[in-house]
Amino acid sequence: MSQTNLEVAEGTLAAASPLVVKLESFATLAAADRAALADLGRYARDLGARRNVIREGDRPDHVHLILDGWAARYKLLPDGTRQITAFLIPGDFCDLHITILGHMDHSIATITRATVAYVPRAVMDALTDRPSVAKAFWWATLVDEAVLRAWVVNVGRRDAYESIGHLMCELYLRMHNVGLTTDHSYELPLTQEELGDALGLTPVHVNRSLQRMRADGLISLDRGALTIHDYRRLEKASGFNPNYLHFERRSGG
Repeated sequence: MSQTNLEVAEGTLAAASPLVVKLESFATLAAADRAALADLGRYARDLGARRNVIREGDRPDHVHLILDGWAARYKLLPDGTRQITAFLIPGDFCDLHITILGHMDHSIATITRATVAYVPRAVMDALTDRPSVAKAFWWATLVDEAVLRAWVVNVGRRDAYESIGHLMCELYLRMHNVGLTTDHSYELPLTQEELGDALGLTPVHVNRSLQRMRADGLISLDRGALTIHDYRRLEKASGFNPNYLHFERRSGG
């Protein structure tokens, strides 16, 4: 294969990778870097819905990457209740930190049927030897921390209506950033219980807030798909500021 054809093949492979699309929100990656990241798909496994990917206390030999579907990061309390601390979408690593920390201090489970890459540590080590990839991984880790800070504010200071609207805006931008939205619609396969577990709300409070949002003409939910009818109004009503997602490069900042 000629060099030109090889670059075309690599570019086609990389274009199909949500991880590449996500990381290029921040970093300029060479064709070889994009191809190496896209090649992580060779480690893919298909998992059913609501299956544990990894449990608290496990010492994994792999880093897990969501290629398709949704997953959640969560902690179980002694009384059996659950706090969801992140929703994971295509292009998200579940546990990039595990190569340093050694064991899991939380659990990760699929929400929908999902395709997950189980990437060997040696492969991750080789990727981090690439300066641009290592910098992009560091950016992704810092954004994950920023998202968690935003969630703390949601749980601690916003009411149910505001916190649900804030989460909907965040998920819209994250999905849009990896090419998974159509106009202002995107897949939202979350139950009211799962929304409550993420936001510290009862299903009753979630239901009432969703009904109010529909009545206000902000959203509609139909068979697991969310449509935001007036994004700016929803952003304003929920006090949403997207600065913590750090998508400046893609938006021209």
